[in-house]
Amino acid sequence: MAEIQRMARREQLTVGEWTRRALREARSQRSPGDPKAKLKVLREAVKHSFPTADAEQMLAEIERGYLSDLP
Repeated sequence: MAEIQRMARREQLTVGEWTRRALREARSQRSPGDPKAKLKVLREAVKHSFPTADAEQMLAEIERGYLSDLP
């Protein structure tokens, strides 16, 4: 803690602000994930063919389902 306080003081920041900045920097340097793994998942997903409809039709079907559950 003393080390963090010294570093914050050196930058003329509160410990809280110094900590927030350090966490933001650490988060921005994290990789969002392995691109190869993401591509593999996408390639698997496009192999499937699922039934679908346009958005208006799906919303109408959902609403009918909700209304049919009413007493």
